[in-house]
Amino acid sequence: MIFPIAEFGVGSEVSTHGDVYSYGILLLETFTGKRPADQMFNGNLNLHKFVKAAISKRVIEIVDPVLLQETEEEQTSLRSHSVRERLISIFGIGVTCSSRSPSERMNMDDVTAQLHFIKNKLLQTPRQVERLL
Repeated sequence: MIFPIAEFGVGSEVSTHGDVYSYGILLLETFTGKRPADQMFNGNLNLHKFVKAAISKRVIEIVDPVLLQETEEEQTSLRSHSVRERLISIFGIGVTCSSRSPSERMNMDDVTAQLHFIKNKLLQTPRQVERLL
């Protein structure tokens, strides 16, 4: 088991809150392509704060470029309001799950429900429906 530094490093007991924290960090890592130990995170800046600061105004800029490698037409679609909204939602889940205070973190039932909702909304876009046929 990988323990979150913020949880394990301060001597907290292992708990589901720690698991939620780890999941949040994993989600942020997956969608940004950055690791918590990345050289850009020094001093007071960490992955959680980086995403939280950029989430609403620069969400496309913080997404891992590998995830955005699509055709030109798909690139335009990715920058659409709907897709940006979904990315903001995904990053929001990651930020909430990796909150410093365990009481502010989401429970995994809510995380799962929200991720399924986001997936279903994305699959409703014409581009995605055409791919499935």
